[in-house]
Amino acid sequence: MITLEQLLRQAVEMRASDLHLEVGSRPALRVQSDIRFLDLDPLTSEMVDEMILPLLSEEQYDTFIHCGDVDFSHELPGISRFRVSALNHYRGRGAVFRVIPNEIPTLAGLGLPPVLEKVANLDKGLVIVAGPTGCGKSTTLAAMLGQINERRSAHVLTIEDPIEYIHPFRRSYIEQRELGQHAVSFADALRASLRESPDVVMVGEMRDLDTMREALRAAETGYLVFSTLHTNSAAQTLNRIVDVFPPDEQHQIRSLLSGSLKAVVCQQLLPRKSGGRVAAMEIMLVNMGIAGLIREGKTSQIGSFLLMGRSEGMQTLDLHLVELLQSKQISLEVAYAFSTNPEVLARHGYERRGLARAPHFPDA
Repeated sequence: MITLEQLLRQAVEMRASDLHLEVGSRPALRVQSDIRFLDLDPLTSEMVDEMILPLLSEEQYDTFIHCGDVDFSHELPGISRFRVSALNHYRGRGAVFRVIPNEIPTLAGLGLPPVLEKVANLDKGLVIVAGPTGCGKSTTLAAMLGQINERRSAHVLTIEDPIEYIHPFRRSYIEQRELGQHAVSFADALRASLRESPDVVMVGEMRDLDTMREALRAAETGYLVFSTLHTNSAAQTLNRIVDVFPPDEQHQIRSLLSGSLKAVVCQQLLPRKSGGRVAAMEIMLVNMGIAGLIREGKTSQIGSFLLMGRSEGMQTLDLHLVELLQSKQISLEVAYAFSTNPEVLARHGYERRGLARAPHFPDA
């Protein structure tokens, strides 16, 4: 019988992003966005239990039984780390193992815009990396923290669920905390972190009002705070944060954001023509003009200011799609599938004539 270790090793060897295990199905790998079933027998309930349950701590097992799902990390020393999402479903149990490389990525190595190096060099403020599940937010954040670690003598504290990339000590002193093992919640851990003299704090996700409030407070106090949201544009990100707060606080929150927010990076992972995936990004840097829009609640005008800020490194998603088309990294079909304003593509000579309905590419 094949073991979990053998399957995980195969996932790493085939450069898969995920290993999927499910009762009644053959094991599957996600490779370059496509699901590929392995030439193995379908997994039985006993086989899946033997693969998943021994990985769980007592607390994680209780969460799994009572809530029906649990997230945790797993490591094969010398091979890779994995972010694991285990769940119950109508066939039985299952799990998805996301491959996390041992090496910390670099911004240049990921092919990300150079302006992100300047963002990582900020001394204080709030930086949000946004996008759907599986779009590479954790990888982008890891690259930014990696740059800080290589260039700054700083105290960096991360709060993650679960811990993904393990950062070695370079120039910075880095402490990584995991929900469930080292902290109860993002908000509580973030609140406690401000008593621990950090220079940089990374909060895995701003899931609720309390976490958002603490992140804004930390950024306003003078710390550099990184976090993520599941939003698709800079304007949507701003609206999501403000709308979480009660109406009588929203004016104050817009004022706080206008002073504390430094950048919003929204990204998508697109299929590359030559294989693999490439990131497409919308980047907003908060200058005086954008700060005024935030303060006045005029987020509908953000797109126009991104166009005016191109010399500063800002960009809209659609103009980045145009650049990827010009460099022949993506197909026209992919560009239209992910475009928020197809007229921008057409104005640059990339008309959609002859294309079928744009396909949906699953998150990886």
